[in-house]
Parts: sequence; structure tokens; C-alpha cells
Amino acid sequence: MERRGNLFGLSADAKARLIERLSARPAQPQRPDLAALPGSREIGLVAAAADYLGIADPFFRVHDGIAGAEALIGGRRHANFASYDYLALNGDQRVAEAAKAAIDRYGTTVSASRAVSGERAIHRELETALARLYDAEDAMALVGGHATNVSVIGALLGPDDVIAHDALAHNSIVEGARLSGARRLAFPHNDADAADRMLSAARPRRALIVVEGHYSMDGDVPDLARFVAVARRHRAWLMVDDAHALGTLGRRGFGSAEHAGIDPGEVDIWMGTLSKSLVSCGGYIAGNAALIDYLKRCVPGFVFSVGMAPSAAAAALAALRILEAEPERVARLNRNAALFLGLLRNGGLDTGGSIGAAIVPVITGSSIRAGKLAAALFARGVNAPPILYPAVPERAARLRFFVTAGHNEAQLRETAQIVIEESHAVAAEPIDLTGVARHLGGDST
Repeated sequence: MERRGNLFGLSADAKARLIERLSARPAQPQRPDLAALPGSREIGLVAAAADYLGIADPFFRVHDGIAGAEALIGGRRHANFASYDYLALNGDQRVAEAAKAAIDRYGTTVSASRAVSGERAIHRELETALARLYDAEDAMALVGGHATNVSVIGALLGPDDVIAHDALAHNSIVEGARLSGARRLAFPHNDADAADRMLSAARPRRALIVVEGHYSMDGDVPDLARFVAVARRHRAWLMVDDAHALGTLGRRGFGSAEHAGIDPGEVDIWMGTLSKSLVSCGGYIAGNAALIDYLKRCVPGFVFSVGMAPSAAAAALAALRILEAEPERVARLNRNAALFLGLLRNGGLDTGGSIGAAIVPVITGSSIRAGKLAAALFARGVNAPPILYPAVPERAARLRFFVTAGHNEAQLRETAQIVIEESHAVAAEPIDLTGVARHLGGDST
């Protein structure tokens, strides 16, 4: 009888254990550890160090209203040097009215890729105007500047090819090169001779050289004619990212070709963005008609993406027309930037290789000092966020000042004086690296 009372012949203890297992809650599926993501630990360390040093987070500050030469942040007005609005066109009534008219005519979206049913007349009007700037046969506009480089470079080259790019090239260029699968060669900053030697040694089937027309971290420019010569010697394509050059370089602000005095047709692929001098959003490519026709059918970021919003295209087109009609804006911008650069250099600050066209860095050589300087400036009414490791090497940590046509001389002189005073104060202040290390290591003693 006892045997018949056991479940499947199990003893009382074994039966109890089985019932316990069957009644237990199912094990929860394990999720990936977010802390294991690349860079996660470094982000946490930077935040912890800043907290220990009393440096407030300088990023993601909320601006109230249009951020031009001045910005309203937290209810307080600041001199603003964190805007790409080089020609002071953001909020210009002509640009705003063009965007509003496009919304009235087309709505807020084209609701599809341009190849399927998203093509609108405003797209081609903008592209025709962009092509005219570079004396190119055609152009194409995409919804994002970063995505333009990634998608176009990724589609043009393959595993048997070589991409030679400047060591300080923008992340979008590097990501596009990685996506392509091509062999990637990073040559020293602005060193055309090094690019020449690298390509001679590589002997690729196809090659692409990529440089920027105006480097956003340093405010300097390449010897464009020299890179053209290197490209021709190796039968390579030359691509120039003119994102920060359009509106800032050249007598009319037409970009790096005008600044360098070369025929823009010598460059095979022109790339730029609509979010800076053209106060909109998106990216573009200009070149010969065969290239543009190919890219419109093969670039994933164009073929598989919704077309640019009509308001964005109209705003960029209106700003482009103002750029062409009012070159005095470019002249005013360059005067402002040259003045600001000169004041900072005379004050003994390290501004790197900036040519003073729009971008003026102040190199601190330490992420901690860059963070402290940005905080000190913000407290005195100047908005200029820092660029910290790992975005740049630790010894190259800096603040970037984007000067615009909207700044005035008094504002620039006052800001320069504040920057000089606070820079010297921060440089003289000792940094408790031992305390930082102890804090990061969890030792609170």
C-alpha cells in the first residue's frame, strides 16, 4: 500500500522536491548587460570624475527659443558660441516663410522614399541650386548629414578597394569607410605627401581620398590643390566634405574650392550639410550627372529612406539664395572670427592651427581643465561646451568657439577677455588627480 501511495515510485522526499520545482516561478530570461557596451565604462568614469570635481554636466542644456549669437538657457541670456548658424540666418523671416509655404503646399512630410512616391519639385530646385555652387552637373539631397557620408562612402567602395582619409576626419567618414569593407588608411592631418606614399604602397584596384574643406575641431584647411594632384596621380576619386566650409570660406562663401582658388570640377565628389550655414537639416552630394544618377539608385540612405521634408528643403534653398545675394554676411563672419582668434592668441591661449574663418578652438590639453573652463565660462554668461576624451585625444581636449556673422565686436571682445581670464585661472589651479583616482576606485577615505 505504501508503494502505491508514492508518485511514480518516488519517495516522499523526492516527490516534495519535484512538486517544489514544478510550482516554482519560471526562470526569467537574461538580458544583455548594458554596462558591457563599448565606451559605457568610460562614460561612467567621466561622469563620476566630473561629479567629484564639482563640474556640472555641460551637455544637453535646454535652449529656450532661437539660439543665435545669444541663447536663453535656464532663464538666463548667454553669449552663444555653440551654434553652426554661421551666417546668422536661423530665424530669418525669409527662410521661415519659405519653410511655412512648403508646409502649406506639401505638408510636413513626403511620406515615402523619393524613388517610390516622395519626389517633390522643391527637392530638385534645391539640388539644382547646390550643383550650381560647385559648377557641378547635378546634386542629390539626403535627410541627414552624417548619414550622407556613411551611406555614400559605404556604397561606393568595397573589400578590394582602399579609402585614404585624414586622421582627423569626421566620424561619419570613418563609419562610411568601415561600412564599405574597404581597406582604410588614415594619413597624418593635412599631410598630402603621406597620403601619396600610402597609396603608392597599397596599389589598390580603386581608391578614394577623403578630406574636409574646413576641419570643425581645429578650424584649419587642407592644401586642396595638392590633394587634387595626389588623386590624379593614383587615378583615385577625391571627396571633399565641405560641411563647415560652405558659407565660411571663399570671398562669396562658396566653400573650399573658392578659398583654395581651384576649379571645383577638379574634385570628384563634393559633400556638405544643410544644417550649418543653410540653417536646415540634411546632407548633399554634388558631382557629375552619371555619379549622381548612380548614387540615387544605389545609396541605401537615399533609396530606403523617406525623402527630405519639404520645409527643410525650402528653408535650405531660401538660405542658399541669401548666401548668393548677400556676400557681406560672409565678410562680416570672417572679420568677427579673425578678431576673436587674434584676441585669444594675444592673450596667450593655444588656438591650434585655426585660420580664423569661423571655428576657433582653445586647447587645454586636459579634459578636466576643459570641463572646468567650460563651467567657469557658463557661470559668467558664455556658452561654449567642451570637447573631451575620448572624442579627442586627452592632450587635445578643448573648447570650440563657433563665431557667426551675428556676433558683434563688443560681444567678441568681452567674451575673449572672459575666456583669457578664466583660462589662466583654470591652468593655475592644481588638479587633485590622486583624489579623483581614489574616488573612482571607490575609496572614500
